[in-house]
Amino acid sequence: MTKVVAPEVHFADYGQRLGALIAATDWSQTARLAQELLDCWKTGRQVFFAGNGGSAGNAVHLANDFLYALSKRPGSGLRVHALPANQAVITCLANDEGYDKIFSLQLAVQARAGDVLIVFSGSGNSPNILAALEEAKRIGMTSYAVLGFTGGRALAMADVPIHFAIDDMQIAEDMQLIIGHMIMQWLGAHGDPHAGAVHA
Repeated sequence: MTKVVAPEVHFADYGQRLGALIAATDWSQTARLAQELLDCWKTGRQVFFAGNGGSAGNAVHLANDFLYALSKRPGSGLRVHALPANQAVITCLANDEGYDKIFSLQLAVQARAGDVLIVFSGSGNSPNILAALEEAKRIGMTSYAVLGFTGGRALAMADVPIHFAIDDMQIAEDMQLIIGHMIMQWLGAHGDPHAGAVHA
């Protein structure tokens, strides 16, 4: 039987585990992603997010942050897409081609060489995430994978893996948002590279 603890004890333990992971993290790969996104902001290269379940929710959340909240000035922000966001596209591709292809087939149409793919996966083994990484390589995109647990197959497939070796899905998903928000604030501190540009 699982031992039941008081909620305050559980919450304190959760906070300690999350805090310990953050404190022990090597941020070099996250810094590489931040620099990449700064260049995307300057040059207009597209950024694509993908994930399943809670990771899909995080993909949509961060696409909003980088599209609008980053600058809040019309015409600025990153050219960002959340691949899990369009229910009609997702259900069409899942029904007609298989769930494994719901992200890769979107990339095949929308993405171009030089664009950036960011995948979120707790396990790193979701077939549709692996297919997206394969398609990104075929297109000539740069791929980043934010992973938990062992990192799974995606650890070796992504150009730049950002791996949090934590056997806890909720904390793995927390880290997806945390690094997204860290990067968003860092980008915001640089100022809008398009300030002063004229938009029709």
